Amino acid sequence: MAARRKHTYTAVTESNGSAPITAGMPGDTIKPPTASARRSPFLPTRLEALLISIYPATLLMGSIISTISPASRAAPYSGDLQSHPPEFAPSYFALKKNVFNVYFVKVGWFWTTLAFAMFVLMHPGFGRGLSARRVRAVLRYGLVTTYWVFVTQWFFGPPLIDRGFRLTGGACELARDPEARAQMSDTKEFITAATCKAVGGIWKGGHDISGHVFLLILGSSLLWFEFLPALTRVEGLRDGRLITLSDGKVASVAVEKQDPKTEGEETTRGVKFALGVAALMWWMLLMTAAYFHTWFEKFTGLAVAFSGLYMIYFAPRGVAALRAYIAA
Repeated sequence: MAARRKHTYTAVTESNGSAPITAGMPGDTIKPPTASARRSPFLPTRLEALLISIYPATLLMGSIISTISPASRAAPYSGDLQSHPPEFAPSYFALKKNVFNVYFVKVGWFWTTLAFAMFVLMHPGFGRGLSARRVRAVLRYGLVTTYWVFVTQWFFGPPLIDRGFRLTGGACELARDPEARAQMSDTKEFITAATCKAVGGIWKGGHDISGHVFLLILGSSLLWFEFLPALTRVEGLRDGRLITLSDGKVASVAVEKQDPKTEGEETTRGVKFALGVAALMWWMLLMTAAYFHTWFEKFTGLAVAFSGLYMIYFAPRGVAALRAYIAA
């Protein structure tokens, strides 16, 4: 009978005499840097990629709905309003004054913040008190919020979304004042879309990314990326992530996992409300895709949201110095 070969792992001692972080790890958690099939730690896992793909698929689905719906095809579309005129709206959700748009989407970051706070404060997976995991989650939320502020609210003056509009030839034209309407060719300059609308003007002429698409994707993704790892042990979502360790080796994130064990109802504490907010955001994203903005405006909203998510949730996995502070 052939003798069974024993697999051993030999720890390589650092030059200063201390054992490296990979010492004693099972061999299947270490990915050799020279392996041609190695997946980069900067890339999402298969399950994360599937989650992310829901967003472009939703935008595509909304565009298909607007194309095949007889009511949508029959209703005129106003490029200045970035929607169907109210009197021709093909659906209740095509009205800008629908209750979900006014009290949910327009204040979407409030609902995102409330859902995140309930989850971080109530879920036992974060441990007790000011745990390291809870602090890192709050730091990630702070970075995502800062990105949202820079894009939509303020960036040392006008936000990036308004700066981009102006750089692409956009400006504010007064529309409500009769005398101003008679001279529509005379463009009136205002710094932001908010100040333009406040004086009765129309923000037109440049490329205006879909702020709704940006907010709904950024907010719901933040919630998904935070609470899904706390609820599941699915290999593809969390343990399947690869990270770069301080000694340069690439390993599974499982080598650093220190999650408190929770069972039963405790695992869903603080999650149900966040799940409801994320689900409603998805529905409103579908409605936005079906009834508002051009395809290119929606695509750029998606691209800008994904850029921020990548910088905060994926890029730090391959940089040990950043991962120590903000990585999930």
